Amino acid sequence: MDNSKVMFQFLFLLSLIVWTVQVSAQSLGTTDTLESPAASVADQIRQTVPQQNTNTDGTQPFGANLFAGGFSSERENGLTPDYLIVPGDQINVSIWGAFAYNDVATVDPQGNIFIPNVGPVQVGGVSNSELNERVLTAVRTVFTDNVNVYTSLIGTNPIAVFVTGYVNQPGRFAGIPANSPLFFLDRAQGIDPDKGSYRRIKVLRNERTVAEIDLYRFLTEGFIPSLQFKDGDIIHVEPRGAVVTVTGDVRNEAKFELLGDTISGSDLYKMVLPRIGVSYVGVSGVRNSVPFSRYIRLEEFTSIELLNGDELSFSADNKDQVIVVDIEGSFLGPSKFVVPKNTKLTQLLDFIAVDAELTDTSAISIKRKSIAEKQKASLESSLQRLEARYLTAGSQTTAEATIRTQEAQRITEFVARARQVEPNGRLVVSENGNYADIILQSGDVINIPERNESVLLSGEVLVAQALLYNERYRAVDYINRSGGFSTQADREKIVLIHANGEVSSLEGSSVRPGDEIIVLPKVPVKNLQTASVIVDILYKIAIAASVAVRL
Repeated sequence: MDNSKVMFQFLFLLSLIVWTVQVSAQSLGTTDTLESPAASVADQIRQTVPQQNTNTDGTQPFGANLFAGGFSSERENGLTPDYLIVPGDQINVSIWGAFAYNDVATVDPQGNIFIPNVGPVQVGGVSNSELNERVLTAVRTVFTDNVNVYTSLIGTNPIAVFVTGYVNQPGRFAGIPANSPLFFLDRAQGIDPDKGSYRRIKVLRNERTVAEIDLYRFLTEGFIPSLQFKDGDIIHVEPRGAVVTVTGDVRNEAKFELLGDTISGSDLYKMVLPRIGVSYVGVSGVRNSVPFSRYIRLEEFTSIELLNGDELSFSADNKDQVIVVDIEGSFLGPSKFVVPKNTKLTQLLDFIAVDAELTDTSAISIKRKSIAEKQKASLESSLQRLEARYLTAGSQTTAEATIRTQEAQRITEFVARARQVEPNGRLVVSENGNYADIILQSGDVINIPERNESVLLSGEVLVAQALLYNERYRAVDYINRSGGFSTQADREKIVLIHANGEVSSLEGSSVRPGDEIIVLPKVPVKNLQTASVIVDILYKIAIAASVAVRL
């Protein structure tokens, strides 16, 4: 037996079993929702279809969550072992034994503290961990025996640091020497997400650079330069460098700044953290002034060179194996089918059970997303043409200008309503009970309508309603039985939509059970070119969405 047919039958039986379990659960009165494997696969497939990133403005820079007040809200005393003593610090000095002394000494501008009978002791630049040994050594130069010393740094001198460059709130901020650079950046409300660099931050002292900070190293490695600030130091955030934008199936969706002009795919991979199952990467950008776009396997991505402005979309792309198709209307069994790629419509129809007495199998159609998008684009093009032709036209007289103003208001409202119409993307696949053997696409919705013995009337008729089908009636007979045309009706513009989605003119076409008759409205515009565009729009809306929008 053909392997593809075996796989198809297996997937069908799996869908049928899940549907049976759901029906059984409902019949037992359970309120729990059972999610079928088919539905889970459908959700996964929807997530893995590669999406082109058309709007990157909403993507935050990598590291933007650093500055949410977490660093500036925690108070520090700066009394760490590595802290270096500076003028203004206060040290408690206790001496006992051959000489007794207990007092708080302040470090003078020369970096000394004064101890009676000992003299000045140089402690400036000494680390907190070495302070006690330094004082003890100085005391024992005078009192050689039976003397003990204990020192304790009890207060540090406050300082002020300038934060400037591309931050949200530049300014001068108070702190202590041991504060982290992140403390002062946080006080400045963080780095400007559109302009500032997270990788090029300098600490300046007397016009010299004393430290360079790359926050990416802090985020990925936990490293930040060891630095003790002095009063008047400047933290300067430089302009943002080259950037690549990453979206899709990754844990870090963000704009990643480059240290140079390029970055390798392998280096970027370490920061974006792709999710399990990612297999493809879409890369788009510009190379040598020419648009560049590739969709490559993850293995190839690690060796690619990325440039400023590139946009990447990571995908767990399983579309090479199976697709998901939905069923709606009158049918028995599951509403979702997971089928092999390249499955044809007639193959799947063989596995969909229907009640022959309730179902009109001659009017099956497909709703396809790609067709709906094309219908929407065609409608939008017509609307833009209408706006360009009419709303920019001039007037010769004041009276004509007044009329145009009124018509412009009416057309503007019409365009707004028309843009709200959502086409259904209906694809005609059946005729006289025969089906076009087309290949199904993931996301297709197969519509199997109920057998219908009525004809629906809508649009500019006096009473929009459904009437029983009568083989002797023409379209005008159904309209007359609905009260006739409304005062806004264009009697020459009638659309006949058959149950299978086919659209035909009234001339030479008979009304069938399940058909819909749409009477379009008049176009109260005297300009012939404008009127023709509006008529085109009305037809497109009626065909794409089975509605009539009045001007």
